[in-house]
Amino acid sequence: MNSELVALGLDTLSWLFILGGSIFCLIGGIGILRMPDFYTRGHAAGLTDTLGAGLILIGLMFQAGLTLVVVKLAMVFFFLYVTSPTATHALFKSAYAGGVRWDVSAEAHEERANKEGDRDDSN
Repeated sequence: MNSELVALGLDTLSWLFILGGSIFCLIGGIGILRMPDFYTRGHAAGLTDTLGAGLILIGLMFQAGLTLVVVKLAMVFFFLYVTSPTATHALFKSAYAGGVRWDVSAEAHEERANKEGDRDDSN
């Protein structure tokens, strides 16, 4: 009876982590589409991708039990948490050096909203 409850608890915890990671990845995908410029899109993608994938990997670790698979998943988790923020930073730094500027003016946001409104009216 106790081992069944432990297994049920581990499965529930595992699926909560996997579901949470999937939701973060979905939110990141929506954020890429909704954000106004390159830097905010990259920020949304970098944060949610790292957090979403990390939660999914933790959920998979709970599913795997105490096996060699957990060690491999932990190495992937560590590699992801080291390389993803570093790659995002390098991408932003090279984009800034290449001349991609931040577009945070109110006029730019209004212009973009008007363009989106024009597209919606034409449908």
